[in-house]
Amino acid sequence: MVEYTKKQIAKPFLKWAGGKGQLLEKFSSFYPQELIGGGVTTYIEPFVGGGAVLFDVLQKFSIERAVIIDTNKELINCYRCIKEDVGQLISKLKTLQREYNDLDLGGRGDLFSTVRMRYNRTVLNGKHDYNKAADFIFLNKTCFNGLYRVNSKGEFNVPFGKYKTPNICDEDNLISIHKLLQKVIILSGDYNKCGEYACGNTFIYFDPPYRPITATQSFVGYSQNGFNDENQKELASVVKEMSARGCNILLSNSDPKNADINDNFFDNLYSDFYISRIMARRIINCQADKRGNITEIIVANYKGVA
Repeated sequence: MVEYTKKQIAKPFLKWAGGKGQLLEKFSSFYPQELIGGGVTTYIEPFVGGGAVLFDVLQKFSIERAVIIDTNKELINCYRCIKEDVGQLISKLKTLQREYNDLDLGGRGDLFSTVRMRYNRTVLNGKHDYNKAADFIFLNKTCFNGLYRVNSKGEFNVPFGKYKTPNICDEDNLISIHKLLQKVIILSGDYNKCGEYACGNTFIYFDPPYRPITATQSFVGYSQNGFNDENQKELASVVKEMSARGCNILLSNSDPKNADINDNFFDNLYSDFYISRIMARRIINCQADKRGNITEIIVANYKGVA
């Protein structure tokens, strides 16, 4: 079991489908032993999403440099705004929080629609757009089930969640994240960029859009481009390349065997790696009775996983 050295304070500032916040206690047991004692100095997360593992690693271990990457430009804009001027972002979120709290349910629904329309009409023109970052966080906190989903045009299309007391501006947490991000390089793009920063003292965690467990399950709407089996195979090629460089590799994905015990897609794809399975709870399904326990796979290129 990995021993920890730092107290955790910061937590994800977004609710993110597939996020590891609920699984950190189990998931952290799969971290490489090289994290202890400084054997790993660089951490890379090519599909950063909500950042649960990022914040966990940065607060528990002596990482000198981290690199996060995501194809979702609006998400990356949020991270950049938090890193560069969290005070400005907090000010805008407080304004949205007050506006929301002062309205009745109908007014809150109207505010949500107004912000969503503004968000979809705003095009990112630079590295830091604090208005769009605030709208992004507001929508995440007030939309149905905290989902982030876009249509084929790249427009955010999740409906209003009707929450009574959403924590739109979590000021203390945002400040904690701001401090952590000072050692983080934030990149917009795909996982291929990780090769520019990977070396032998690197730990890379890959958390790609999960492969649908069944033919009818197709939630991959984090961006307007999906992530199919061919994309999973292309990613596996990069994972193997990074492993050959001597990097510590950890990858998570859905377990096809939840639906078909004979589906060996990932077992075959990562046959040269160590594969484990852990219990997880499906939490993004809109029907509560379908949010049950399932298994997820954990792939690593080092021994000692549970």
